[in-house]
Amino acid sequence: MTTPRISFEFFPPQTLDASFKLWETVQMLAPLRPTFASVTYGAGGTTRKLTHEAVTTIGRNYGLNVAAHLTCVEATKAETLEIAAAYADAGVREIVALRGDAPKGATRFTPHPEGFANSVELIEALAATGKFTLRVGAYPEPHPDAADTLADVRWLKRKLDAGATSAITQFFFEAETFLRFRDLCAKEGITAPIIPGILPIENFAGVKKFAARCGAQVPQWLDDAYATAKRDGREELLSVALCTELCDELISEGVEDLHFYTLNRPHLTRDVCHALGISPEVALEKVA
Repeated sequence: MTTPRISFEFFPPQTLDASFKLWETVQMLAPLRPTFASVTYGAGGTTRKLTHEAVTTIGRNYGLNVAAHLTCVEATKAETLEIAAAYADAGVREIVALRGDAPKGATRFTPHPEGFANSVELIEALAATGKFTLRVGAYPEPHPDAADTLADVRWLKRKLDAGATSAITQFFFEAETFLRFRDLCAKEGITAPIIPGILPIENFAGVKKFAARCGAQVPQWLDDAYATAKRDGREELLSVALCTELCDELISEGVEDLHFYTLNRPHLTRDVCHALGISPEVALEKVA
């Protein structure tokens, strides 16, 4: 089995306890030498300052290539570009450019009167600065605001044409979901790398709620498997096995990069990486 390149997503802490969890996560996963680590932006831009602090601290203290999330939500164009300029000044060279979710309490995204109307406008403006490598989101299953997957694919192409160079997908539960999406992207003329987003399942009930919000379908067999595992006290074992199998299937289909949504809980991600043959020692050998 080919050893894939890996990357991780972290989110900025909003409490002292969450800060300890973030730094434990980074310390545990940084030795695996990810190609990059991304740091999310809270819904409605609520963690703007915290995201900046986490991005710069991780880059400075752990030597990781950090990609900062940046959204269009609740900010003027000038404010958004000011944030981007501050990242550039701090040595950040990668941005994950997203439209962003609706602010808390709102049912759908509404552009700021003086802000970017959508992710394509944001990407065009960031690309024009010439300071960043830009990554974007992609949706193997229809985004809640999209008519269907084909509409998502065509919007992804617009984002890539606007200046992004790769995409990271929303998580999914079956390899076939990603592979069908990849085929459709190729059919629509997309040649940029599309990195599958992988979510090791720490808490199945929580993941089901998360999936419902973002349009990811939970297959019945997965529900049944976790019901049995919960009864037998083997949920963690099941999570590692299923996630490893998913990654293995993707790798066997030519996938070279995997992006793990860690949720700042590093143990499952680390165990899956180890099962895939990625360890600190292997990572160091690759660097050497």
